[in-house]
Amino acid sequence: MPTHTPTELAERLGSGLLSFPVTHFTPGLAFDETAYRDNIARMSEYDIAALFAAGGTGEFFSLTPQEVGTVLRAAVESAPSGTPILAPAGHGTAQAVAMARDAEAVGADGVLLFPPYLTEASSDGLTAHVRAVCEATSLGVVLYSRANAVYTADTVAALADACPNLIGLKDGVGDLERITQIRSRLADRLVYIGGLPTAETFALPYLELGATTYSSAIFNFLPDFALAFYEAVRARDRAKVQAMLDRVVLPYTAIRDRKPGYAVSIVKAGMDLTGHPAGPVRPPLTDLDEAERELLAGVIEASRLAVA
Repeated sequence: MPTHTPTELAERLGSGLLSFPVTHFTPGLAFDETAYRDNIARMSEYDIAALFAAGGTGEFFSLTPQEVGTVLRAAVESAPSGTPILAPAGHGTAQAVAMARDAEAVGADGVLLFPPYLTEASSDGLTAHVRAVCEATSLGVVLYSRANAVYTADTVAALADACPNLIGLKDGVGDLERITQIRSRLADRLVYIGGLPTAETFALPYLELGATTYSSAIFNFLPDFALAFYEAVRARDRAKVQAMLDRVVLPYTAIRDRKPGYAVSIVKAGMDLTGHPAGPVRPPLTDLDEAERELLAGVIEASRLAVA
């Protein structure tokens, strides 16, 4: 059974740093459940507000629906009591509904609703999509606004009225005007989550808009740095935030931007370089080359100096 009601989950999500664990694969690209379970337990030892299993950093797009269920169950069973686990739901509406129901059945605390697969959709279509998922579960649901599912203020307001268990909006677009419009309409009805790749780069401006949290991929392999950065953001220590951006985050994003898909690949490389190997990424993603791994090793060393 879930350990948090939707209201409790919303409060928890907004109270601290969030992270999306990678999904561990063997050299043959099968799910490495033992390594994954060990990693969920390791991550949960830190002061983290919630973990999102099989999310974008967890290569949701490369997992079969059956694998998503296996990964989610492993996360729920491996996390200590009190650490919320959120499940993914996505693809078409029927599949997303099935995933939301499965998430509740295995004891997840909430659902992150990804955009519908491939096709564009009108606001009316997106509204029907979200309502179907919210009505299929009693879990708290977080919208992921990005790609072909960018929600307008009108749409989000209507959904918030119609769906009591809609608790949050994760922004993966970076349209500050749109977030301002949504925040103006709904105030604290939702929890707002920064969800752009390497969300640390946008953390301070998002905080001023009322987004008290964000999803940190870096936390997977640099948890101490990620938490120190989050603390500096929440304290509005601009000088410290800028120094950490300059020394670590921006050099990291320079490597990330070398190839499409590296937002995930660089995290897995970081896991390996810090002694927590998670295996390769699945196609169509590609792993970092040796020169890029050496650059990342320098970033990791700089991160240790930044929190020393």
